Amino acid sequence: MVAQQSERPARGPAWEAQRGFDELGRPLRDVTFCVVDLETTGGSAAGGSMITEVGAVKVRGGEVLGEFQTLVDPRGSIPPFIAVLTGISDSMVAGAPRIESVLPAFLEFAAGCVLVAHNAPFDVGFLQHFAAEQGLPWPRFEIVDTARLARRVVTRDDAPNCKLSSLAAAFGSTTTPNHRALSDARATVDVLHGLLDRLGNLGVHTLEELQTYTSRVTVAQRRKRHLAEGLPHAPGVYLFRDAREKVLYVGTSRDLRTRVRTYFTASETRSRMGEMVALAASVTPVVCATPLEAQVRELRLIGEHKPPYNRRSRFPERMHFVKLTREPWPRLAIVRAVKDDDADYLGPFSSSGAAERCVAALHEVFPVRQCTGRLARRPRRTACVLAELGRCLSPCDGSADPEAYAALVDALRTALLHDPDPVVTGLERRMGRLAADERFEEAGQHRDRLTAFVRAAARHQRLSALTSCPELVAARREDDDTWAVHVVRHGRLAAAGVIPRGADAHQYVAQLRAGAETVRPAPGPVPAASPEETERILRWLESDGVRLVELEGTWACPVRGAHRHLPRHDAVAASRRSLVPFDDRRSLRPTGPVA
Repeated sequence: MVAQQSERPARGPAWEAQRGFDELGRPLRDVTFCVVDLETTGGSAAGGSMITEVGAVKVRGGEVLGEFQTLVDPRGSIPPFIAVLTGISDSMVAGAPRIESVLPAFLEFAAGCVLVAHNAPFDVGFLQHFAAEQGLPWPRFEIVDTARLARRVVTRDDAPNCKLSSLAAAFGSTTTPNHRALSDARATVDVLHGLLDRLGNLGVHTLEELQTYTSRVTVAQRRKRHLAEGLPHAPGVYLFRDAREKVLYVGTSRDLRTRVRTYFTASETRSRMGEMVALAASVTPVVCATPLEAQVRELRLIGEHKPPYNRRSRFPERMHFVKLTREPWPRLAIVRAVKDDDADYLGPFSSSGAAERCVAALHEVFPVRQCTGRLARRPRRTACVLAELGRCLSPCDGSADPEAYAALVDALRTALLHDPDPVVTGLERRMGRLAADERFEEAGQHRDRLTAFVRAAARHQRLSALTSCPELVAARREDDDTWAVHVVRHGRLAAAGVIPRGADAHQYVAQLRAGAETVRPAPGPVPAASPEETERILRWLESDGVRLVELEGTWACPVRGAHRHLPRHDAVAASRRSLVPFDDRRSLRPTGPVA
């Protein structure tokens, strides 16, 4: 039968030092723990092993609230070596309740508690297995593993290892573990209290700090957790500053207070962040109306302050574009900025290497001149090697027909901005011929060039579609049934807000638009914002549930745009990154356009 004791005389707090803290999270003294231990017939429930005994102790604030203990009928004989180890024999479990009745009773006993076990994956794994077998919903227990915690706290000077028996002796447990469930659970309670006592001296006072504890975080770093006090539970941006107010790091979160706390509770294990926190003297919050506004402000603040501990998006101005020049004999060039010169631009590219691969792909199909500098309308120069190889129409020596060259440039412009099929078809044919000749390395170079072009063209078309719109207003219902509204002008977030409950939605949107930032149009695919900002906005606009409220202009991508070819290139890239060996020759065989 199940022996369950709901109340038990208090033994007194086991770690008095833990009872006087006022922390940001759930104080450990207020958390109810259910410490559980199982005895089984083997090491794996999936392998057919069964539970023979369940023991559990419920504690809070160092006081024992109740105990749970029962033998369990394993529906079979207990292996002899297990019987010797635990002292549980077949005769002892004869007539004991089966797990079908024990498990629901235990889950009721443990309801609302944080589950604790020594080597928790073993015990919790058995319980979850039989809950699934019985069709019982598994409660979303928070788990604390004393074995894992001990490996981070206990040194060899304290105990020879992290076995329960060794730790019980090290912490002076009043119960000696003996491979019986309740005795081992009681010993685990004493080990838990000993660990909490030690961790309290290291600045761990809340459940959140306990769950994320790692010895990599110094005591000095934990003492700075007061920097999170006063921060709001709201979406926004946080700026870590040093004693001279210099911005060290910029981050964003849906909950500023909770996120900043993690830098002092050890869930952040990057050594760089530990170094940053050691220098930090204050945290400045910037509350935002919506998570999207927070993401955008983060990008802008990183670009403005260039914090030393932010590795990404610090230099949004470092971009590259492929330019189709406007001159008597146009050519392709790689430039760092977009000018208002009526030229056509493709990009932006994150690196010059990607831009160079894209230009190489275009030159494979369109034999425009590759020499630099301007040419007169009637040039009289010597033809280059590319002209002799038939890879350039050779306007430099005056042999090119101006009308034929203009038609070639027009076709290049169309492929560049609207329809990439000529480039895709031309390079795939070239790849096919090289693969057939088993020149796979050269074919791979052409594949990489084609991928660079397709990705750049698809990105350009997505960005240009939005940046060409003078204004777009969109809204989405959030999880709390409020409506988040964003005003986007030329691809830049101009305003963000949340419609208050009971407010007139039309009036609120009108006021938001009236107070939105004025954004002037400019040349290029990203005229008013960084590419990262416009892409963040696009991802939000393309998310589920977004509704267009107002639209000035046309928001559309070309019907035959480059996005049609992305799935195949993404699949090839994923295959090459996977751990499974990938035959490069398969990715070099042309398969035709993807619909």
